[in-house]
Parts: sequence; structure tokens; C-alpha cells
Amino acid sequence: MEQTLRFFRNNEIFIYIGLGVLILWQIRKFSLAWSRLRSAAFGLERENAQSRLNRSAGMLVFYLILGVGEFALVSFIAPSIPGVIPIWTPTVDLFATPEVTLQNQAIEEILDENTTPSPTLLVETGGCVSGSVEIISPEDGETVSGVVEILGTANIPNFGFYKFEMAALGDTSWLTVQAGETITTNGKLGFWDTTRLNQGDYLLRLVVSDNKGLSYPPCSVKVRVASSTEP
Repeated sequence: MEQTLRFFRNNEIFIYIGLGVLILWQIRKFSLAWSRLRSAAFGLERENAQSRLNRSAGMLVFYLILGVGEFALVSFIAPSIPGVIPIWTPTVDLFATPEVTLQNQAIEEILDENTTPSPTLLVETGGCVSGSVEIISPEDGETVSGVVEILGTANIPNFGFYKFEMAALGDTSWLTVQAGETITTNGKLGFWDTTRLNQGDYLLRLVVSDNKGLSYPPCSVKVRVASSTEP
């Protein structure tokens, strides 16, 4: 099902172009049949012209229904199924690398400036900050497969947006998986589709930025991606 929806979404433009050509062709046939029907003088000739006119009208309606169906699939059905659209772009450019990255010592300064920090706030290993920047699931060292639901917290003063990225262990190139603009506390951040990844160890990190584009140190966990049949 997901592969079929991906096909219709990835080839949306070509499908519309193809349907447009077919619709124009049928409009031409409809016009010719209409002209013949108006000029027909004999009963048999009129019946043939009427039959061609009906076929052309039927094909026009059929192609229009296909176009509406394609629009419904890519606009309403595909976005509602996890894994069909693993990467989306919000209204702002969330995927751009911020020019300034806050160091660990800057966290306390921002908290002091904007809000009163909780005395139980703990900075965890891997850049994770409990209650502010945190990946709850999957856990560090966990084995995952298929479409993985990412749970965690993205809640900082002057919140702007968050994104989570992945990279193969030892690789320095990070790929944005998904992003969001809603403050989340111990909740769903998004989905990670691992079905096209090779089996092995990967790093998954959460990056949270404020409304000025300044980012907290990312919260990172190491996970192993396995096929759905791997024990």
C-alpha cells in the first residue's frame, strides 16, 4: 500500500500531464463527433455520430475521475499514512543549518534569561536535556525496524522548531528525517521510515532551535536498524 501511494505521489506531475493529454484528445474527438452529428442527414449516420459522441463524453468523465482520484490520494490519503511521506517541509526553512550553535554552558544563560529553571533539571549524556531536549523512544542501543515512532521532548524557552536527523555510525553526513513546529513534552515527535536503510548501526539525533535560530546541543542515541525478519 505504501509503495503504491509513493508511486502516485512521486509521479504526480507526470500523471497529471498524461491525463491532460488524454483529456485534450477526447475533447477533440467529442468536438468532431458533435460536428458530424449536427451535419448528419441520415438515420444511420446520426446513430454512428451519436455513438462516437457518447463514447467521447464517457472517456472525458472517466479521465476527470482519475484526475480527482490522483489529487485525493496525494493530498489527503498519503499524508495520513505513516512512512509514505517521511520528510516534510514546514512553512519556514527548518532544514537549514543554524549559523550559531549553543554550547552546553549557554543553556543555563538562556534559562536564566527567559524562565526559572527547575532545580531537578539534569543534563544527560549524548547532549540530551531532561524536560527540554530528549529522545525517549527509541532508547540508546535499541534495535528497530520498519516505520519507527519517535517519542521525546522538544520544549525550550522561545521555542522555534525541532528536527530529528539520522546518520550511519561513523558517517558525518546527517539526513533530516522529519521536523515540527509544535512544543512537545514526552510525546510523539514524528516517524522514521527505516525500510530502505541497510542493516547496521545508526545515530538518531534531535535538534531543537529557538525562534532566533539558535540550537541547543543535539540529543543523540545509537540504534541498530534490522530487517523485520531479523531475530
